[in-house]
Amino acid sequence: MITRKRLAAGVCALLAALAAGIAVPAGAVADETTAQDAPKVDLVLDVSGSMRARDIDGDSRMAAAKQAFNEVLDATPEEVQLGIRTLGANYPGNDRRTGCKDTAQLYPVGPLNRTEAKTAVATLRPTGWTPIGPALLKAADDLDGGKGLRRIVLISDGEDTCAPLDPCEVAREIAAKGIGLTIDTLGLVPNAKLNRQLSCIAEATGGTYTSVQHKEQLSDKVNQLVDRTADKTVTPVAVDGTDRCATAPVVKSGLYTDREEFGQHRFYRVDVRPGQELRASVSVSDDRQVALDYGVTLRAITVHGREIVRGEATGSGRTDVLSTGLRYPRAESDDENAPAETVCLQVANSFSPAAGVKTTPGLPLELTVDVVDGPDRASDVASFGLGRGWWLLGALVVAGFLAGLVWGWVSRWRVAVWRTN
Repeated sequence: MITRKRLAAGVCALLAALAAGIAVPAGAVADETTAQDAPKVDLVLDVSGSMRARDIDGDSRMAAAKQAFNEVLDATPEEVQLGIRTLGANYPGNDRRTGCKDTAQLYPVGPLNRTEAKTAVATLRPTGWTPIGPALLKAADDLDGGKGLRRIVLISDGEDTCAPLDPCEVAREIAAKGIGLTIDTLGLVPNAKLNRQLSCIAEATGGTYTSVQHKEQLSDKVNQLVDRTADKTVTPVAVDGTDRCATAPVVKSGLYTDREEFGQHRFYRVDVRPGQELRASVSVSDDRQVALDYGVTLRAITVHGREIVRGEATGSGRTDVLSTGLRYPRAESDDENAPAETVCLQVANSFSPAAGVKTTPGLPLELTVDVVDGPDRASDVASFGLGRGWWLLGALVVAGFLAGLVWGWVSRWRVAVWRTN
C-alpha cells in the first residue's frame, strides 16, 4: 500500500513538472497597433417603391429594415461614428434624371444620438428609384477624412435603375483611391441578377455579400458588420508603385495598397541595414472575371537588377486572392557605418481579363513590408525548420523517456504483486 502511494505521488510530481516546463510562455509579442481615428459606418438604405412588398416574415421589406436599424442603433458601440444615407426616398415621379439624383443623408456620420437617429428612420416611406451608384459615391464622401476604418453597409431589394453609371464600376473606383473603405452589401430578394450586382460591389472593396430573407437575420448581420468596424485593425496606406526601380517610392515597415494593371510590373524600394531581415508579402485580388491560369510573382532585386530572392504563386481557377512572399536576411558588417542596402521589390502578375471585361482600374494589390533585426546566430536561421520549437521537442522527448520509465516500474510492480498473490 505504501509503495502504491509513493508511486502515485511520484507520477503526479512528474506530470506537474512537465506541465510547468511546457507552459513556460514564449517571449511576448509587442503590440504594434497604432492610434487611429474613430471608425465610421454609413448605412445606405434602399427606400425605393419596391420596399413596400410584404414578403419578409409577413411584413414589408421597409418595416423589416426599420426594425433592424432600430436594433442596430441600440447596439452600436460608443466608439463608432455612424450615419444613415437613403436612396430613392424623396422623389416619387417618373423623370429618370431626377430619380437618379435621389440620394440624401438622413443622419450625418458622427457621434451617435440614438433618439435622433431612430426618429429619422421612423419618417421613411418607400418612394422612388434605385440609384445605387450615385448613393455609393455620396456615401464615400460622407466617410471622407481621417485614417480610421470606414465601412459602407448597403441594403437593397433591387438592382440599380440608373445605368450607365454601373455601381460595380463605382465600387472599383472607390477601391482604386486606396482610402481603406469597405462596402458590404445585403440583398432582401433572392434574385440572381441582384445577387450578381451586389456581390460584385462587395468584392471590389474586399467586403461581403449576404442574401437576407428574415428580420432577425437582417438585424444580426448589420450588427455584426458594425461591431466588426469597431475592432482594432491596421489601415493600409495608399502608395503608387512605378514601372522602374529607380523611380519607385521608398516604403518602410507597414501595410500598403496599390492598383496593378493586367500583366504590369510595380516597383517599391526598401532600405535594409546590415544585420536586418526583410520580410515581404503581396496579395493581388482578381476582383473581376479573369481567364484561367494565372500567377503572381514577388522579387527582391538590387538596384542593378540582380535577383536576390523571389516568391511565386499560381492558380488555374476562380480564386479571389493570390498571395506570395519572401525573406531576405542581410549579413552583419564589421563596419559600424556601413550604409543601408536599397532593395527593390518587384510585383508582377499574369492575370488576363475575360472577354468584355474592363481592364481599368487595375487589380487591387496589398503589400506587407516588415524590416526586423536578423537572427543573432546562424543556427537560428535554419534550425531544421523548427525555430523555437526545439525546446518543445526536447521537452516531449524527455517526457516520453520518463513516462516509459514510470510505465516500466508500474509494470514490474504489478507483476511482482501478481506473483506474490
